[in-house]
Formats: sequence, C-alpha cells, structure tokens
Amino acid sequence: MTDTELLTQAEWNKLATNLLKSELARAGIGYEELINRLASFGVTESYKGIANKINRGTYSFTFFMQCMKALKKTTVKLD
Repeated sequence: MTDTELLTQAEWNKLATNLLKSELARAGIGYEELINRLASFGVTESYKGIANKINRGTYSFTFFMQCMKALKKTTVKLD
C-alpha cells in the first residue's frame, strides 16, 4: 500500500481489524483477558461485543485507545 493508494471502507475496516488483532497477538492476550483488563478501569464489554467490534473493524478510536491501555501499549506502528 502506498500513501497515495485509495482504499475502500471495507479495506480500512480490514486494516483496523488486523491492527488490533496483531497487537493482541503480540501481547499474548485473548478476548477474555482483554475483557478483564478493560473492566479493571471501568470499561464493560461482553465477549460477543468485543469479537464483533474487532472482527468488523468498525470500532471507535476511543475503544482502540482503551484496548491499547489494557495492553499497556504506549506506541503503535500503523504501517
């Protein structure tokens, strides 16, 4: 992908899905552990809700930041 390449919404969603799943895999964290970690700072999510958001790739940036906090990530590479 180049900087000038135009992407469809579905392609952006797929990139979002892949990014979050990659970060979870790098951390060795599954959805159940993510739910527990999110709950530790007041974010309530169900397993089905988490799975749907991540698999669709249509989650909010707020949700992404919450996940990164749960994973104790301070930086994310977007390429």
